[in-house]
Amino acid sequence: MIQRLTAREILDSRGRPTVEASCLLTSGAIGTASVPSGASTGTAEAMELRDGDASRYGGLGCLRAVGNVVGPIAQAICGRPFETQADLDAELIALDGTLNKARLGANAILAVSLAFARARAAERGLPLYRHLALELGVPVRTLPRLTINLFSGGKHAGGQVCIQDVLIVPTARTIDEGLATAFAVYQAAVALTRRKYAARALTADEGGLAPPFSTTEAMLEDAVEAITAAGLQPGRDVALAVDVASTHFYADGRYALDGQALDSQGMIRVLAEWCRRYPIVSLEDGLAEEDWEHWPWLRDALGPGVLVVGDDLLCTNTARVRRAAAAGAATGLLLKVNQVGSLTEAADAYRAAREAGWQVTVSARSGETEDSWLADLSVGWGGDQIKVGSITHSERLAKYNRLLAIEKETGLPVVAWPGRR
Repeated sequence: MIQRLTAREILDSRGRPTVEASCLLTSGAIGTASVPSGASTGTAEAMELRDGDASRYGGLGCLRAVGNVVGPIAQAICGRPFETQADLDAELIALDGTLNKARLGANAILAVSLAFARARAAERGLPLYRHLALELGVPVRTLPRLTINLFSGGKHAGGQVCIQDVLIVPTARTIDEGLATAFAVYQAAVALTRRKYAARALTADEGGLAPPFSTTEAMLEDAVEAITAAGLQPGRDVALAVDVASTHFYADGRYALDGQALDSQGMIRVLAEWCRRYPIVSLEDGLAEEDWEHWPWLRDALGPGVLVVGDDLLCTNTARVRRAAAAGAATGLLLKVNQVGSLTEAADAYRAAREAGWQVTVSARSGETEDSWLADLSVGWGGDQIKVGSITHSERLAKYNRLLAIEKETGLPVVAWPGRR
């Protein structure tokens, strides 16, 4: 039974407010969790509740959301027993009563949802990943494969190039080995940035390097060069993943990419050429979130060797996942729990993706905290990949360090990449 809920406003990795909640059960078990916030957001995402007071944090304050946790949410759920996560989340969703969490705020609801999960795990004497696996009804068999930001552009880095991120995918068999590989490539990229651009190793929101690339292809070329400079073979030791985030440079039926105004078919041709020339194994949001007609064309053009991942397209929304699956629009879900606002709704989207035979990449956001629950969720839910950010910044390293601890505790292998080249 929930005895008490508390909450407070804290700051995320971009210095913006977010919500932390604590849940105390009558057994004495307590769980605390904080929620992230995105910069590159889809229009179908659940709504964060912000204060709108321009004199304080530019209107981004979260005191209203905090007030909803300790006010109407606490009044509705304290003193009541909830046997499962689904029971609690159903009550929170009904209490809000809107389609997009606009009344109470997805940040308030998710903070309570996560804190309850942590408290229940503590009550059962289980690590969080074991508890989450039991709630979902899946076995814990593997660790997720790392996809690690190397270079950033788009909304994460001031838009020096249109696309958002180029990530490295170590083919290593362990988390430990994968992080060591990422370190080597990252340091080679730092040296390349200094030599080629006379630039310091300044980083974007998620820790990726952000030199002034002249074109997107220069960004991809530099990623391959950094892998080689680290003494590794592109495509064998380290592959690439690309987050295009194309919604953010799409308007009036055209994609404004590197000085070109491309229609959907032209954009698909460019993406297919990238995948032919570079060791790309995953392409995220290659087309805009409402360009539904052409997503199946993109999937066909890239073929089975490249994972076609939906982020803004899907927004961890079960209905959108099912629509995309029926249309043959994607082969992977980028799962972000705060896009939908509760663990149970994210689990529903996860199940829909699995029913479609898709891969699932569990992802952090550009505005993160030092909370490491995402690492536990990626293991407990059997995520195929995890996308946290670079190997800099403490809010990113908290997740990687938690994965190292889980690896040490369990000895589980890293999941194999599907259709790896």
